[in-house]
Amino acid sequence: MAPQFTGNKHSESAAARVLGSGTSGVAELMLFHPVDTIAKRLMSNRGKVSSVGLGTVIFRDKASASAGTKFLSLFPGLGYAAGYKVLQRIYKFGGQPYFNDFLSSNYKSTFVNLFGEKNGKAMCHAAAGSLTGVGEIILLPLDVLKIKRQTNPEAFKGRGVITLVREENFKLYRGWGWTAARNAPGSFALFGASAFTKEYAFGLTDYRKATWTQNFISSIAGSVASIVISQPLDVIKTRIQNQNFESKVGGLTICKDLIREEGFRGFFKGCTPKVLVVGPKLIFSFTLAQSLIPLFANYV
Repeated sequence: MAPQFTGNKHSESAAARVLGSGTSGVAELMLFHPVDTIAKRLMSNRGKVSSVGLGTVIFRDKASASAGTKFLSLFPGLGYAAGYKVLQRIYKFGGQPYFNDFLSSNYKSTFVNLFGEKNGKAMCHAAAGSLTGVGEIILLPLDVLKIKRQTNPEAFKGRGVITLVREENFKLYRGWGWTAARNAPGSFALFGASAFTKEYAFGLTDYRKATWTQNFISSIAGSVASIVISQPLDVIKTRIQNQNFESKVGGLTICKDLIREEGFRGFFKGCTPKVLVVGPKLIFSFTLAQSLIPLFANYV
């Protein structure tokens, strides 16, 4: 008998979803911000790493400094990163269940008719993830400021965050279309692969009852799928966002320049280190959120 496809409406309180997802964001930030900086700088590098040296690409003007100074140089934009990362995780991991509740309550029959009872439930989770990813562009200004601080600090020219927001306003949403295009398939793959792993590898009928180990393994599947699928658009998004504020080079121009100067392999620049070192932070936070939300639901 196929598992029953039911929505999870009111399954966890809003407080549990915020606490669980927020805790995962704070923990991820403290552990992985330096790794994120390295990945962004590798993706932003337009030349061959061998021609300038890996140390110069990663540490910039601190490449010849002491080990301690080098390490601290990997924490630029921590304030922006804190605001962005924690809000993003609360929105993404705490918000996806609401989209899933909505789709399950209103479009259950559509998913069942298209994919069957068992597949329909997993596809509903994937679709909810995709909608969540598109809506994530509301946080784009914080992401833009974080990436610029990590990869192009000269763009700030001594201006504070309030001055930047007042002067740049909607320019901080530059690249929103590419961001949405990256987030939709990326979040679809993240939540979809995780759901299919729980459904088929572990035979779970209620994903909330997954153990820590099951959440960890399903998070690996979701995170790797998400990173690989979204990588080409992530490269374009990152290059749009790390330009000087005055720059008006669009995504299509960046695409054409990338193909001409670096070939199609340029779309996957930084993909291997991202899977190896950025992947674990997504796996870590996704596992933590999926485990903590049901846990907090027992108390709040």
